[in-house]
Amino acid sequence: MKTVVLAYSGGLDTSVAIPLLKERYDYDRVITVVADVGQPKSEIADATKRAEALADAHYTLDLKEEFVEDYLFSAIKANGLYEGYVLGTALARPLIAKKIVEVAESENADALAHGCTGKGNDQLRFEVIFRATEFDVVAPMRDLNLTREWEIDYARDHGIPVAVSREKIWSVDENIWSRSIEGGELEDPYVIPPEEIYEWTKSPERAPEPETIELAFENGVPISLSGTATPGVALITKLNEIGGAHGVGRSDNIEDRVLGLKAREIYEHPAATILLTAHRDLESLVLTRDELRFKAIVDAAWAELAYEGLVDEPLYADLAAFVDETQKRVTGNVLVRLHAGSAVVVARRSDFALYSEELVSFGESSIDQRDSEGFSKYHGFQSRLVQKAMR
Repeated sequence: MKTVVLAYSGGLDTSVAIPLLKERYDYDRVITVVADVGQPKSEIADATKRAEALADAHYTLDLKEEFVEDYLFSAIKANGLYEGYVLGTALARPLIAKKIVEVAESENADALAHGCTGKGNDQLRFEVIFRATEFDVVAPMRDLNLTREWEIDYARDHGIPVAVSREKIWSVDENIWSRSIEGGELEDPYVIPPEEIYEWTKSPERAPEPETIELAFENGVPISLSGTATPGVALITKLNEIGGAHGVGRSDNIEDRVLGLKAREIYEHPAATILLTAHRDLESLVLTRDELRFKAIVDAAWAELAYEGLVDEPLYADLAAFVDETQKRVTGNVLVRLHAGSAVVVARRSDFALYSEELVSFGESSIDQRDSEGFSKYHGFQSRLVQKAMR
């Protein structure tokens, strides 16, 4: 009995993959795994029901807490953005892949499978984990060079229920941190996205009156919302709800994929936008200028590795160690005003603040302004010498 374990989302690609793994690859058993990383409960329930009807065995794993605490908190501390892309999908894939491997080991399986195409990033994010094992790796969509139109026809002919149609061919990936929408007419970068594609965020034009919330951070991690201590999953869920109501967290990016292709990606990420904005602002209050300058370089390198799914790359751990060291003082409170699609920091405080109102004030101060004259005489000294030499 040849057995393959499939990372299953409940969508078109992975639903079609189940019979294809038997028809084209001669596997006797297909075991599906749905990873709950914060999708709507109805989506998890639908995917589970569909998998149980199509596969030989099925697992549904609740990974929300692990995803938030082991992956998303690290992203917040590293201000995780890649070319403006919120690292939600990218960070979820390695976690899911590792769980697929665990299931395969427990089931004495022969192979691991995913439903990714040969054009995107997710194939790499799954396989960098898969190929570190002794299991065979199967990617039907890529291996068979399939198109979504072909898959839609195949699903119809085989009685496989899917939500995608030729009219609404968008591909959606969702977890607690972000919701991505791509495909169909959205592949034309000159097409304005229709309002119907958005589910998490209200149109900024229909946003309510401004609302100000307070976030508390401890060692770079959010711990409370408006004075109430709130665990990570609950806090992110609530911020998605609050921010989404104000139209916060929409982005429309031309993204450079790992393979070199440019792709148009549309995202919704209210909580991520709010938390990353607040965290970055708090860092500006407590970290030194040199720390901020160097950390920006580290953050960018960390984000690129995370985007590529290289969470087991030694450099990823090295960078994370530096980031964690800087977060020992990133503790304090931030007030964020939400309105019409924007999340703007309006106030902040911390016991570790490097800001001194007494020193910087235009009023009375212990600083004698005359002391800075000597500094000003030498500031730009070499550039003045160059200008003199060029005359």
